[in-house]
Amino acid sequence: MNFIEFVFYAYIFVALYMTSLLIFIWFPNRKKLFEHPLGKPVPVSIVMPCYNDSATIGEAIDSLMHLKYPQEMIEIIIVDDKSQDNSVKIVEKYIKQYPNKIKLIMNAKNSGGAAEPTNIGIKAAKYNFIAVTDADSMPEPDALIKMIGFLQQENKVAAVTCAVMARGSKTFMQKIQVIEYSIIAWNRKLLDCVGAVYVTPGPFALYRKSALLDVGLFDTKNLTQDIEIVWRLRSKGYTARMCLDARVYSETPQKFKQWWKQRVRWNIGGTQCLVKYKKFIFRSGMLGGFILPFFSLSLFLGLFGLGIFIYLFAKRIIIKYLATKYAISGGATLLRFQDLSIHPTVLNFFGIALFLWGFIFTLIGLGIMNMRKSPEAKILNILFYLLIYLAIYPFIMITALYKYLRGNYSW
Repeated sequence: MNFIEFVFYAYIFVALYMTSLLIFIWFPNRKKLFEHPLGKPVPVSIVMPCYNDSATIGEAIDSLMHLKYPQEMIEIIIVDDKSQDNSVKIVEKYIKQYPNKIKLIMNAKNSGGAAEPTNIGIKAAKYNFIAVTDADSMPEPDALIKMIGFLQQENKVAAVTCAVMARGSKTFMQKIQVIEYSIIAWNRKLLDCVGAVYVTPGPFALYRKSALLDVGLFDTKNLTQDIEIVWRLRSKGYTARMCLDARVYSETPQKFKQWWKQRVRWNIGGTQCLVKYKKFIFRSGMLGGFILPFFSLSLFLGLFGLGIFIYLFAKRIIIKYLATKYAISGGATLLRFQDLSIHPTVLNFFGIALFLWGFIFTLIGLGIMNMRKSPEAKILNILFYLLIYLAIYPFIMITALYKYLRGNYSW
């Protein structure tokens, strides 16, 4: 076995191990994935950062007004980050309709991200329990009451996330994201089963205000502040939970270019988090003992696999080129019948096994999320998701690393 084969075996082992680990977590916990502690209504402040969200902010506010939660216990704080469209006018109409319910705060300048307006809203909030939601996201009516119990169960729980689902499937890119978001939600709940939730996505999340103030609120310099805040909370002894039974539907990019830009930003933010918290890796505690290694492997495993593939592909092309060149000059046979046969190898076997395992894993996840019969979850879409969509991620990571190293990035 040469060095490259050894590296490839190691790559396959880690990929199979990570997928198998999640399956082994799922099986003993499969009957309680949708359980959540029974919570009682308490006052909650809902903070919604806004920037050029006129297309969706009206629906987002309506979804909050239809929460199955005592409306007298809810205040809504919308922080506009110097929008250039008519988002403010839309909010003002809702303020006239609900004068004692909705509060609008205008940021003096555009901050270039969601963290600063969110922090402004948190500081202005009256209540200790705070929900943060995006202006393009719509939580289900029972999402808040299902999530609130986690914060009431234990004082060390400082953040709660829910299942973020893709809203709309007008384009093919959105159809694939319906599959992706469903699998991510399931994966996140599996991590919750072992106490390893590492992100509370912006579409809808709950926090304990006292804990946020204790750690210094959201990092305005991080492009994925929803990951960074959880890592900071965990580094200070707090924990995060996930309620799979609560859902929020979020707008997704319709076109490839929009999707690419979003995912590059996510990868840059993830890299920022790894650099910032690298001192915790392999140290005691869930953050350093599991979350950082797991997140690092998830982020860079595809990049590693791409490197192996490019090396093997380039090596084969060079060998074929040299063989053809010398065969022509020497008058030898260029192609023999036996060259067309495909010989089974251990490498091929493990590659196929990894794909099949990923395919089964995806089908199980879609079934758990009750998405298996959805029009987006067609077999061809699933195959595209596994073979093409996920294969693009290493190239996104390369772009993200390039931008990060150059310091050429923004929200």
